[in-house]
Amino acid sequence: MKKALITDLDNTLFDWVDIWYNSFSAMLKKVIEISGVQEDVLKSEIRTIHQKHGTSEYAFLLEELPCLQRLGSGEDIRTIFKPAIEQFREARSKSLKLYPTVSETLSFLASKGVTIVAYTESMAFYTNYRLRKLALDETIDILFSPEDHDLPKGMDVHTIRKYPAESYQLKKTIHKYTPTGQFKPNVDILNAILSEIGLRTEDCVYVGDSRHKDIAMAEDVGVDHAWAKYGIALQRPEYELLREVTHWSDEDVEREKRVAARDVEPEIVLDKHFGQILEKFDFVGNK
Repeated sequence: MKKALITDLDNTLFDWVDIWYNSFSAMLKKVIEISGVQEDVLKSEIRTIHQKHGTSEYAFLLEELPCLQRLGSGEDIRTIFKPAIEQFREARSKSLKLYPTVSETLSFLASKGVTIVAYTESMAFYTNYRLRKLALDETIDILFSPEDHDLPKGMDVHTIRKYPAESYQLKKTIHKYTPTGQFKPNVDILNAILSEIGLRTEDCVYVGDSRHKDIAMAEDVGVDHAWAKYGIALQRPEYELLREVTHWSDEDVEREKRVAARDVEPEIVLDKHFGQILEKFDFVGNK
């Protein structure tokens, strides 16, 4: 009987690659149209900015691109490229949705009093946004994520927010931060999560889309686990654009290669949808 579900977010509860690709490519196309800058020049500079800030979702990308700064002052760039920003937001809104059965499954577990924990490598602001928009903050008890990158010089949260502060706050979910520069598979972080929720390894189930990160980490800690095979994204055509502008450094790529070299066989495979977790494990409330 399992008392807690610990889950990855991106490509486990929702299709992060689809969300990112649709919104980013829509923005990129419009930027090229407005600026006349060649696509390969933009991609090269975008990759540099992403690596500088450690995320492929950097919200102030356009302001920092050298090729766009030459078109006007930094203050005017968001005005010049407002149509591109609108294209980004429109595409993101259309793509931002949960995988089938995720909402029903999490609601069912929450109603039983099961502790639900999310652990992601995506930075706090971008993760917070998705949780709020997808109503995941109504079922997830605790979120573990890295903190945010620094804001650009001269900016603070008060100058960039359009809505009251409470609009940016999670309703129910407690947000905790993972150590800077620590990535999956990280047994120390997973052990810290178990300590935080006060449960034993045998009380928990871990689910994630990466065999070499999520599943290997759960295996090393001794937590029962399920591989969200339906969320595999690496071989999809959309992933190629992400590779071209990725925030991963050469060192990050080498680390990924070392991690991927391990042969990992999941105990349980969710090949159709997230809700299959209820067919594989029995859950009991602990609240």
